[in-house]
Amino acid sequence: MLVVDDDFMVAKVHSGYVARTEGFEVAGVAHTGGDALQLVASLKPDLVLLDIYLPDQSGLEVLKSLRANEDVDVIVITAATDVDTVRSAMRGGVLHYLIKPFDYSALRDQLAHFASLRDKLHRLDTAGQADVDQVFGARPTSKPLLPKGLTPETARLVENALRSHPDGLSASECASSTGVARVSARRYLEHFVSTGRAEVRLRYGGTGRPERIYGLVPGA
Repeated sequence: MLVVDDDFMVAKVHSGYVARTEGFEVAGVAHTGGDALQLVASLKPDLVLLDIYLPDQSGLEVLKSLRANEDVDVIVITAATDVDTVRSAMRGGVLHYLIKPFDYSALRDQLAHFASLRDKLHRLDTAGQADVDQVFGARPTSKPLLPKGLTPETARLVENALRSHPDGLSASECASSTGVARVSARRYLEHFVSTGRAEVRLRYGGTGRPERIYGLVPGA
C-alpha cells in the first residue's frame, strides 16, 4: 500500500494504522503528487491512501492520472469536506472517502472492505446479480454487532447515558438514567468495554468493594 499525505506526522500515523491491520503493509510513503505517481508506477501497490491537499498538485489530479495510467484502487483521506471535492472523488472511482481526523477503527473497516471485495472478485469467474449487489452494496460499519439478548434500542439508551455523563457512571447510575434493570445496564456497559468503545475504572468508597465506573473512550 502507498500512503500519500503532505504532512509527515499524519503520514506516519496512517502508516501505523496500516501496519496494525492484519494482511496489510506499507510499501511506500509520498508527500507530493509527483512522488505519488512515481511510486505507484514503480511499486505497483494494490491500494493508495490519497490526500487531496498536496503541495504540487491536488489529489484529484493525481487520481485522474492514476485512472488513466495505473491499475490501482484508491481511498481518499482528507480534510476536504466541500461537496464538489467529494463528488469529484466519487466520479474518479475511489473506494471510499475518509474525512480527517479519523480513528484507527474507521480506516480498519475500509481496509477490511477492500480485502473482502478483492477476495470476492478473485474467486469469481463470472458475476451474477447477487454477487454484484454484494460488491457494490454493503458497506462496512465500525459499530460492532450486538451479542444475543442485547438490542440496538437499549444500546442507544445506554450510549446516550454515557455521553451525558462525561465523568463516567456506574451500572446503578446507568440503570436509573435509562430505566433498564441494573443487570441489563451492566451487560451493555461491559459490551461497550469489550468492543473498545468504553473504558472502566474503579471508584473506591468508604466500605465494601470498589464500584466499576464506565466512560466512553474519546472519539468512540
